Amino acid sequence: MNTHLSILSEIKAGNYKVLARTLTLVENNIKPADSILRDLDGKANTPVLGITGPPGAGKSTLVNAITSYFVAAGKRIAILAIDPTSPFNFGSLLGDRIRMAGQFNNPNVYIRSLATRGSLGGISAKTIEMVDVLKAANFDLIMVETVGVGQSEVEIAGLADKTIVVLVPESGDEVQNIKSGLMEIADCFVINKADREGADTFANNLKKIVHQGEKVIPVLKTVADKNIGLEELCAWIDTPQIVDNNRKAFLFAEKAWRLIQQKKMQHIDKKKLREKIQAALKNDGFNVYRFADEFDNG
Repeated sequence: MNTHLSILSEIKAGNYKVLARTLTLVENNIKPADSILRDLDGKANTPVLGITGPPGAGKSTLVNAITSYFVAAGKRIAILAIDPTSPFNFGSLLGDRIRMAGQFNNPNVYIRSLATRGSLGGISAKTIEMVDVLKAANFDLIMVETVGVGQSEVEIAGLADKTIVVLVPESGDEVQNIKSGLMEIADCFVINKADREGADTFANNLKKIVHQGEKVIPVLKTVADKNIGLEELCAWIDTPQIVDNNRKAFLFAEKAWRLIQQKKMQHIDKKKLREKIQAALKNDGFNVYRFADEFDNG
């Protein structure tokens, strides 16, 4: 029987089958997941790139193009694609993975989908754990593509070393979101589908907004499905991020927060919760706050 140390050894050696099984163990809290996580290198330095933005911005197409660019340069890439959770069976919907079909048989690319499990910004404690397992597999770059739901995407700041926010020329209405939330976490704005009308105007307006802040945030234009603008973007991705100690502490504090939160909630079965609330709703005077108190104590 494989020990958790022999499993880690296989992962480091690039065994994708063992990696896939291990990610499943971690995702579902199956032994020896705890032991594996506790023996990971806590300071593994594989760069993690977060890619977020509103639905329809072409995030999956951009991830595919970035992957092809780096694979052509001889690099090994891991992609963790976070899909919306089905509200009925709690599994991921997997829709966007079709756009990456060309990468599935590439030996230097590993793709995994993960359901959000009810986390609005798409980042759950499971995401953190699975990224840490991927770091043990000696990839050159790990990309995390998240569900695009606006301001709550700031959650990715606790996971990624660099974060790209993908927008399209029609995203003028998103500027308010940029001011209030995404501005704080974006390390780079990418205006994808930049061959559409209004791309230059939107890029210029966005540059005026981002240049008001303290840090310089590049605004790049791409047409991902035609590989336009990829060289400049990938050069930015490939430039090492200088992380100061304050930001590093912030990143690890965000990780620890989510892991502690998960531990506190792990005894709560969401399906059981739904069954109990269906029964409780039949009673007169139902109150969701009283119900939550009783469920948590029960």
